[in-house]
Amino acid sequence: MFSKILIANRGEIACRVIRTARRMGIATVAVYSDADARAPHVTMADESVRIGPAAASESYLVAEKIILACKETGAQAVHPGYGFLSERESFARALADHDIAFIGPPPGAIAAMGDKIESKKLAEAAGVSVVPGFIGEIRDTDHAVEIAGGIGYPVMMKASAGGGGKGMRLAFSETDVREGFDATKREGLASFGDDRVFIEKFVTDPRHIEIQLLGDQHGSIVYLGERECSIQRRHQKVVEEAPSPFVTPEMREAMGKQAVALAAAVGYTSAGTVEFIAGADRNFYFLEMNTRLQVEHPVTEMVTGLDLVEQMIRVAVGEPLGFTQGDVQLNGWAVETRVYAEDPYRGFLPSTGRLVRYRPPQPSEGIRVDDGVREGSEVSMFYDPMIAKLITHADTRDEAIDLQIAALDDFEVAGIGHNIDFLSALMQHPRFRAGQLTTGFIAEEYPEGFEGAAPSSDLTRQLAALAATMSVYEVDRARSVDGQLGDPFEPPENWVVRINGIDHAVAVAHESATVDGTDIALDLDWSPGDRRVRALIAGEDFVAGVTRTRGGWRLAARGAVHDISSLPRSIADLARHMIEKAPPDHSKHLLSPMPGLLAKLHVAAGDKVEAGQPLAVVEAMKMENILRAIKAGKVSRILAAQGESLAVDAVIMEFA
Repeated sequence: MFSKILIANRGEIACRVIRTARRMGIATVAVYSDADARAPHVTMADESVRIGPAAASESYLVAEKIILACKETGAQAVHPGYGFLSERESFARALADHDIAFIGPPPGAIAAMGDKIESKKLAEAAGVSVVPGFIGEIRDTDHAVEIAGGIGYPVMMKASAGGGGKGMRLAFSETDVREGFDATKREGLASFGDDRVFIEKFVTDPRHIEIQLLGDQHGSIVYLGERECSIQRRHQKVVEEAPSPFVTPEMREAMGKQAVALAAAVGYTSAGTVEFIAGADRNFYFLEMNTRLQVEHPVTEMVTGLDLVEQMIRVAVGEPLGFTQGDVQLNGWAVETRVYAEDPYRGFLPSTGRLVRYRPPQPSEGIRVDDGVREGSEVSMFYDPMIAKLITHADTRDEAIDLQIAALDDFEVAGIGHNIDFLSALMQHPRFRAGQLTTGFIAEEYPEGFEGAAPSSDLTRQLAALAATMSVYEVDRARSVDGQLGDPFEPPENWVVRINGIDHAVAVAHESATVDGTDIALDLDWSPGDRRVRALIAGEDFVAGVTRTRGGWRLAARGAVHDISSLPRSIADLARHMIEKAPPDHSKHLLSPMPGLLAKLHVAAGDKVEAGQPLAVVEAMKMENILRAIKAGKVSRILAAQGESLAVDAVIMEFA
């Protein structure tokens, strides 16, 4: 067994590998950029080595710096995690040249599966089902149109070296092919240095299902069931689960055997994933093979009881697998949601900044949190915006989903935008709960964006009862302050609670409340000032985030933030006569939709602009966002300088 390994990664996956290595008695070395000098993975490891500036291209992606860190610390092996250098054949070969073990597959397997065109040819040769398509060299646009017509629309055009949702275009007609083919080539060349494109049949109502593999250096390869990864946004996974609610035992076996055949054909060892796309008819087709550990590997671990990182380390040191295919059992159901630094209420714009509050739900039976941040950590623009992964496990799918909803309510994040409400809304969605999933689920169910999960009538009454009861608690504490004039007063029992513009009459009693005539049993664990209220409502646990507002409360629960007015009946009658303050008028301002860097200004004071004209570029999370004029006008003032860091809603320019 290795005595010391280096983790060539950062964030939650680095922390994840360190935890397993520590349990195995293996010393660990962390590497870090300047942006990560005080990151949790650095303090968790036994040793740490600085490898460069914040930009990944100058630190985490420089193989020579990783190898030098290994030599400085005496690390015998490198675990690459996912992303960065994890699927780079040249990195695995360079490690071997320096007698450093790579905790992953052999370089030849990485190379064979890294090219989408070549991998499809290998898959076909190994007897794996592939999507009907053309995987040779496409001469020009006319040739692409001819191929697409032969396959039958719709078709997908993909950059051969693409990944992460880049270099992909869907075509429903010849016009779409003519408009998109050259653009796909350009994207492939710009992002991956390779302008080759292939065209394949687009499967309708597609599901993204992947098979987890594990192989040793002695010829044994097993499959560990499947993961359903159909809930995606812009080709990025958001929710994963194991097993799939769609896959039958016969389908699982067929997919597993094909995945094993492909792995055997390229001499695969270590953990890997073969991704398939499946249609409504349960026919499935090979997409690609990921020659690394997947982000969503915890759901497989939860249902199999295996530690995949431990298995990767044992395989890398030369140990045979300690089990056979017949030993693999799937127990219960696991669901994973990815908590991202993004604002779903603002079109999922990326969010950066400091985690002022970070309190994940406490790990317990059935609840696991994989993260690489702590309270006070900085979520920077340089790296992936994932904050944490929340994994739940239970006997049934419904129970695992219910655990997710409860745990998401108990997940406290402040200081940056996050998608916790959106994840909770997904868990509650009737179509999701019914298992009717496709890769177009989010686009189909939220075509106009996300505005929060609409509360049911039961939830509305519960929120009203909570708000009024907390108001009574607060008044009760206020009357206990010493030295006040006059006789002590009793807190009012009758309240008017306004939620979504509708008033509810609430009468508060001991351990209960009556909302619009409906009695609700209520037992609160809350004191004024607490940021979380925990309650037993009608015999069921309930948790909500609490923020005091003027005249009421902001309660975050069940997939939405609820702004609630809570006033005693006598005051509510008078409050109706108050004039509401109008929000500020920003119609003449260009605001930054996210925190980021003002990378470019396209206009100056005095310039006339037309609708759709680019005005500025804001860079955040490695993405450039072009801000355009929504109507014709004239720039009167520029209020931010190029190169300046902007907060969300910062005014960039003003129009006359």
